[in-house]
Amino acid sequence: MYRFLLTPRWWGINVFVLLAIPFCIFMGSWQLGRFEDRVQSSRDADKQVEAAKTEAPRPLAELLPVDKSTSGNQAIATGRYADQLLVPDRDVDDKQGFYVLTLLRTDDGRALPVVRGWLPGEADPAKAPAPPSGEITVTGALQASESPGSNGVSAVGGLPEGQTGAISAASLVNLVPYKVYDAWITLDKADSGMTAVPATAPQDTGLDLKAFQNLGYTGEWFVFAGFVLFMWFRLLRREAEFARDSELGLLPDPDRDVPAEEPVPDATARTPVS
Repeated sequence: MYRFLLTPRWWGINVFVLLAIPFCIFMGSWQLGRFEDRVQSSRDADKQVEAAKTEAPRPLAELLPVDKSTSGNQAIATGRYADQLLVPDRDVDDKQGFYVLTLLRTDDGRALPVVRGWLPGEADPAKAPAPPSGEITVTGALQASESPGSNGVSAVGGLPEGQTGAISAASLVNLVPYKVYDAWITLDKADSGMTAVPATAPQDTGLDLKAFQNLGYTGEWFVFAGFVLFMWFRLLRREAEFARDSELGLLPDPDRDVPAEEPVPDATARTPVS
């Protein structure tokens, strides 16, 4: 009854199934491994941020450029505060507010963006305290430049004058007349009654949308493997039932001659009168 499995058609089906199922399982396992790597990376990044809080601060130049190994480390820099900007729509402790961002001009002429603290409510320059004057030394957690649309950073443009959506050299270079470091720091102790902004793990190390996409792809590949197996069994069952019915003679023989139907006489035809 299963002799049909040896036909060329079923040879092709069987080869496809034998190749498709391992491939789907391999791709699902690979996507699962990517998700597990991101989970472990997130844990390592959180541990790094916590460990960096107890480390001695290092000069800014020793930590640049910012990467996954230096993000969150304590940096120290000296200079004079210059322009001050507000960063709206930022949450701290599940409350919406804004960052107070002040640019620290260093001896080399460049400016380091310094988040001096966070205030609740709508971004309002009148609420932001003025920065200290004169030469000052700041200490805080080093952070990489932000990318609009990632990690909660707003990608909305058209902000009022004196505001920026992302803390990055690419955004700030259009707002100030001097060069800006491709990094920023958040002070350990906020100025003038503001709330300190906690350091965050570097990008691509947390459980973000990409991580859960990997988990979703894992499920899809395993579903594909199950679907291929299901369809193979369904085709096998249907073909087996067809073969069994043929052996029992329950199916019409397509080779048997069917007698032609006799023509039906025309009732309206007239019989000739002799």
